[in-house]
Amino acid sequence: MARYLVVAHQTAESDELRRRLIELAAEDSNAQFVLLVPATPVNDLLVWEEGRSDEAAYRRTQAARDHLEAAGVHVVEAKVGDADPQAAIADELRSDPAYATIVVSTLPPGVSRWLRLDLPARVRRMAPQSQVIHVVGRARAEARP
Repeated sequence: MARYLVVAHQTAESDELRRRLIELAAEDSNAQFVLLVPATPVNDLLVWEEGRSDEAAYRRTQAARDHLEAAGVHVVEAKVGDADPQAAIADELRSDPAYATIVVSTLPPGVSRWLRLDLPARVRRMAPQSQVIHVVGRARAEARP
């Protein structure tokens, strides 16, 4: 049984992320997924969100969990983390260092702030014991007509 840390915000409900997690779950029927949504400042989001950053992240966390579980992905925990995605991941790894894989879901190059920060490479350096999978997805409002 593998434990996966899934880090996403605007792409947490994307079809691309859902498909990749379904593939991972198919490889291990006992896989457990922990969804971590950094509380990105609402002013930094590609798609406008109402309310405070932590409220927006909490809403996204709940909606993404429902979306993934409806697809058969076993989400054992969903939580909001630090606004800085790297700090949010570091905090989670301090509390639970046993993740076999970390899935980082970003917006496409050119619009992704996380890619400008080189987040997937930073996570690889931060957690050399874990496999890091990078998924490029679209924001909820972009993904649906």
